[in-house]
Amino acid sequence: MEPDTVAPQPIRVTPVQQMLASCAGAVLTSLMVTPLDVVKIRLQAQHNPFPKGKCFVYSNGLMDHVCVCEEGGNKVWYKKPGNFRGTMDAFLKIIRNEGIKSLWSGLPPTLVMAVPATVIYFTCYDQLTAVLKSKLGENKTSIPIFAGIIARFGAVTVISPLELIRTKMQSKKFSYKDLHRFVSKKVSEDGWISLWKGWVPTVLRDVPFSALYWYNYEILKKWLCEKSGSYEPTFMINFTSGALSGSFAAIVTLPFDVVKTQKQTQLWTHETHKIPVPLQMSTWVIMKNIVAKNGVSGLFTGLIPRLIKIAPACAVMISTYELGKAFFHKQNAQRQQ
Repeated sequence: MEPDTVAPQPIRVTPVQQMLASCAGAVLTSLMVTPLDVVKIRLQAQHNPFPKGKCFVYSNGLMDHVCVCEEGGNKVWYKKPGNFRGTMDAFLKIIRNEGIKSLWSGLPPTLVMAVPATVIYFTCYDQLTAVLKSKLGENKTSIPIFAGIIARFGAVTVISPLELIRTKMQSKKFSYKDLHRFVSKKVSEDGWISLWKGWVPTVLRDVPFSALYWYNYEILKKWLCEKSGSYEPTFMINFTSGALSGSFAAIVTLPFDVVKTQKQTQLWTHETHKIPVPLQMSTWVIMKNIVAKNGVSGLFTGLIPRLIKIAPACAVMISTYELGKAFFHKQNAQRQQ
């Protein structure tokens, strides 16, 4: 009689290891993509200087920052002088005249906010995918869509109050006591729901983006593996799939990004100058106003700059994340043996 053989347990990457992999991906993405937006804003400021009291949205692929234009002349990174003839010329002159650190101006708030958001998002996506596959089956194509929607919805909801606080802190120096007073006052006047101001346009942009991104990413990754004859996706397969799926999702959701940018800057202007928020702050009304003023093409303003940021950001983030998970998977396999 043969002894019973116990089937080996499947090797899994733990949630903590997924968090570490996504954290590494977020930091690397921020470091690589931030210079692109710093250069873009410096070029914009050179041709059309930002007037005092106005604001603009600075985004580095992982998240947006509302920057207000204060006095300070050359002290502010986006108002530093420069005679740039183009993107590459700006890169070289900034490094030569101001030092390489200037290319990462505005990075600290990104790391403080984007890293936790990215860790929550990617870890939730993987955990949800595993649960849905166990319930619905391995080959269900709708799994990435559902997992992407729920994970992004959760990440946006958790981070939204922190976004409001961070935006407020950018306006002037706030002590923790001032910040506590501001939050308490806002909650007592407008209720807890006021901490999620700006949540709707963020969800309208980020949730469809997430669904499209993960669905196309999984499809492309599988297709590229079949074409290359690779059993496991390589770094380049992950990188290419991430860039292509991110680009497609960015194009489709761009109208909501345009609306979100307008809403953020309008909210900032009205709150800074203590003017009541007008009724036209509704997402759909802003969208109709843009179409009436500039046509449907107005909803796709800034497509090229968005793609220049989103494609490399998605590619670097997902390939680094998958590389990190592969590293931990190998470590776990060695430990099990």
